Parts: sequence; structure tokens; C-alpha cells
Amino acid sequence: MIGIFDSGVGGLTVARAIEQLLPDHSLTYYGDIAKTPYGPKSPETIIKYSIHNTEFLLDKGAELIVIACNSASSVATETLRKRFHVPILEVISPAAQRAIQTSKNGRIGVIGTRATIKSGVYEKKITAERPDCTIFQVACPLLVPLVEEDWLNKRETKMILRRYLHPLKNKQIDTLVLGCTHYPLLKNLIQARIGKKVNLIDSSIETAHYVKDFLIRNPSVISKSKDATHRYYASDSTEAAIQVAKRIFSRPVELIVI
Repeated sequence: MIGIFDSGVGGLTVARAIEQLLPDHSLTYYGDIAKTPYGPKSPETIIKYSIHNTEFLLDKGAELIVIACNSASSVATETLRKRFHVPILEVISPAAQRAIQTSKNGRIGVIGTRATIKSGVYEKKITAERPDCTIFQVACPLLVPLVEEDWLNKRETKMILRRYLHPLKNKQIDTLVLGCTHYPLLKNLIQARIGKKVNLIDSSIETAHYVKDFLIRNPSVISKSKDATHRYYASDSTEAAIQVAKRIFSRPVELIVI
């Protein structure tokens, strides 16, 4: 079974993409809604939360863990890999690789939480393979709360997005990494404000393909099932979270509060 965790409901974009690509694999999701957002918190706190989330998923039978949270991926991946003896996959490497392959002019923008941007992990991964690239990063701390509150089409959200993206519009980027799994829910708004010529890299889609490729290369990690089950847990639930989950899956989704 595939275990997936995030700071809230944004990681459900990853769960949905994996569900579509790997319909014969069971998955369990855990969204830490009670503690969202992770981005403004210290690395030590994010690591502590990530350990708890991983332990929960392992107790549920997870044989592989997907960190569907850029903030946790940026600071907790190595700790989790040292502590737990199952494959730990994160969302940053697949998105960074796609950005490397996509950008023609080597000018790449990254938007994410404060924790992700402060870590500089995207810049490190991208420039390690393509030293010719110039990375422009912008922290967008208000976007996760707006998504969690289901404020996807509010005037305020559009104004805040315009403010965040304005510095990148003048940098002549041709590729923009959506460095948070909440951001795909704002993809249309982001595209309209950054420009149609800029390629958007959706980390949720890239991660799903990465998980599929990993399991093709390592078929013994998880057994396929004709009766795959999908369960979605959360540390809290709100009406907004339920609506966001429904929007992601285009169907009602039960969030089991633990």
C-alpha cells in the first residue's frame, strides 16, 4: 500500500494523480489539517510532524511513503530515510527534473512556502544538473491558507497572486515550478497572471509519474491488488476542506478524522 501525507488537503492533488495512474494499488492518505500550514514553522517542528505522519501511515500498512508536501520534502526527507526502512519519495525531485527538461532559456521561477524557498532545495537540484540555469524564487505564504479555506476564485486570492507573481513577470522566465501541492488548485489563475508562454510545472502530476516509474523499477516493493482501496485520513476536518477534496476528485471524499 502507498502511504501519502501532507500538511493539509493540498496533497490530495498527489493522491488523485497517483490513484489515476496506479488504479490497482491501494493508498492511504493523511492530511495534517489541524497543524496546517507547515511552511511558516521551523525545520525542527516540520521534521517532528513528518515523523508522526510517517509512523501513522506505517501503522496503517504503508510499504512506501510519498511526502506530498514541499515544505516537509525540503527539510525532512533525509531524516525520514534514515529513520524508516521503507522507500521515502518526495515531490521536489520530480518537479525539478521536469523543469530542467522543459526550460529552453534556463530562466526558471519557483513559488512555494517560506520553508521550501528558504531551503533553496529547488535551486540546488536544478543547478546541479543545469549550471546554466538562473532560478528566481518567491515565497507565497498566504496561498496555502487560501486554498485550505476554498478561496479559489475570490477577488482577494487573485489580487494576492498578482502581487506574488509580479516580480517574476519581469525576469523573462519560461518555466514556473508550482512548488507546493496546494498550488495546482490555483493553476488557471496562476497561468493567467504569469502569461501563457510560461510553462507551469505541476509537482503533483510529476510525482505521480515518479511513483509509477519507481514501482516499475522496483516491482517487489508493493503488491498489486484487484480490490485496491483508498482511504483518506485527517487530523481535523472543516467544511472548506471537504469542499476542496470534492473539487480535487470531482466526487465526494470522506475525510476520516483521527
